[in-house]
Amino acid sequence: MSDVQGLPTPVAAFVDAINNADTDAFVAVFTEDGLVNDWGTEYRGPDRVRRWAGSDAIGAGARMKVLSATTEGATTTIRFDWRSRVFNGESTGIFVINGELIRSFTIPPER
Repeated sequence: MSDVQGLPTPVAAFVDAINNADTDAFVAVFTEDGLVNDWGTEYRGPDRVRRWAGSDAIGAGARMKVLSATTEGATTTIRFDWRSRVFNGESTGIFVINGELIRSFTIPPER
């Protein structure tokens, strides 16, 4: 997964699901109305989250390594390295957690 200690359980499960190519586990870590926002394109709900996983993450052979993480309240912000057939490089990811599930995962545009 990563060398970063203390990631919230849902965030660690998200990273593990990507790195283990487990789409069902990936979708299961989100709330029923969970959201992936990838540079402003939104994928809400299990079917759309699954679609993003298939096109941009797991289906693209993605590997994710968390480089750093900070958590304040329900929000965890990470810096991560991403390798796939779609994108390679570092990005920021912002998770909003609801209990033991992810309410949203946002990859904001890099400036």
